[in-house]
Amino acid sequence: MCVLVNYFKELFKDRNFMKRVLLIAVPLMLQQLIVNSVNLVDNLMVGQLGDYSLSAVSSANRYYFIATMGTNGVIGASIIFLSQFYGAKDYDKMKQTYRFSLISAFTLCLLFFVLAILFPEAIIRFFINDETIIAIGSSYLRIACFSYIPMVLSLCASNALRAMGVTKMPLMISIISVLTNIVLDHVFIFGLGFIPAMGVEGAAIATLIARIVEALIYLIVLKRTEYPFNTRLKDVFKVDKGLALTIFKKAVPLCANEILWSAGMATLLKYYSTRGVAANTGYSISTTISDLFYVLFAGMATASTVLIGTALGANRLEEAKSNGYKLICFSMLLSILFGGMMFTSSYLVPVIFNVSNEAKEIASTFLRVMSLLFWLYMFNTQCFFTLRAGGDTRNTMFMDSFYMWLVNLPIVGFLTYFTGIDIYLLYIAGQCTDLIKAFLSFHLVRKEKWVNNLTH
Repeated sequence: MCVLVNYFKELFKDRNFMKRVLLIAVPLMLQQLIVNSVNLVDNLMVGQLGDYSLSAVSSANRYYFIATMGTNGVIGASIIFLSQFYGAKDYDKMKQTYRFSLISAFTLCLLFFVLAILFPEAIIRFFINDETIIAIGSSYLRIACFSYIPMVLSLCASNALRAMGVTKMPLMISIISVLTNIVLDHVFIFGLGFIPAMGVEGAAIATLIARIVEALIYLIVLKRTEYPFNTRLKDVFKVDKGLALTIFKKAVPLCANEILWSAGMATLLKYYSTRGVAANTGYSISTTISDLFYVLFAGMATASTVLIGTALGANRLEEAKSNGYKLICFSMLLSILFGGMMFTSSYLVPVIFNVSNEAKEIASTFLRVMSLLFWLYMFNTQCFFTLRAGGDTRNTMFMDSFYMWLVNLPIVGFLTYFTGIDIYLLYIAGQCTDLIKAFLSFHLVRKEKWVNNLTH
């Protein structure tokens, strides 16, 4: 770890580097904050309907989380190549890479959509075994799953723009989408004029319309602006087989990682739900708020892709390596700020959520625990971003998903069903194992096998 001390010193001296990071990361942080605030608004409004409705929507959104993460896995592999081809000024391969992301992401997301249409009850039952919650959650999922299709287009387009360092445009589009969702949430959940109150189904309809609006705006922007990755619909299947295979090899581990990891998180939620409806509701509230801070950190993912990936693509290997270490240092500084903000937010829960007092107390306590462990999450995640920017998706899969299923889940599962410890200790037991992962992930960074130019 002593190597980081030197890069910390270098980071504070290199003001231009910090400005470059912030110029890329801040707009995306704001975008992610705005996008994920939709879940917060949904939960606040749905929470007015009671603990059962909130737990139901939260359970359905866990499935959406898995679908989104899986799709992002495919898109994430494409971003690695998009950023490097952009650095190498190979715009033809940028177009082909973007086409690959569209085809593969739509194919994968269609699978999640079909499963949600056919088996909504079984999906909700996986997360929680309460018949009332299953019934409410299924009705929400049947409608909300239609939003997965326009979501794919938005994700592909926004991430392609980010790979080039274009972050303001996705931010503005997200603002429009979120405002649309907030207004429609109020109208469809509680009713207005001739529009009847539709409860959780109204929240699903609002989300669907907002996603459609978002996708349509992206289509208009891409049609009117000539970006290097732009492609015509008739050319979408024109992808060089060799390039497609190369991206596919990187995409499979990354996609598998995101699905396995998010499914693992969903399984943890299932474990926590054994401690009762109040525990499930409280944990759902805490994750809704904590996700706002976690996704702020997603801006660093784009910064890593751009600052490391473009340098690698331009064959500036030493610059890419230096950027990787300095980004790890920068992320640790951010962890102090975000962790403090998360801790403070715990005092807002009793004020803004209309749920049982027990659920409020659980949510507040969870946020305080999460805030104290936030630095660990950010360190591990930034190490993974650094490895992925150089195309190392296999090791990140082993370190992230395999570790989740072979270490975290067995430990928490055993404690869930063979002990009577409370939900907080279950959470801490699972998270503390990440200390081992921190040492292993940084070891992989230090080996520097990720310092690769993938454009050759």
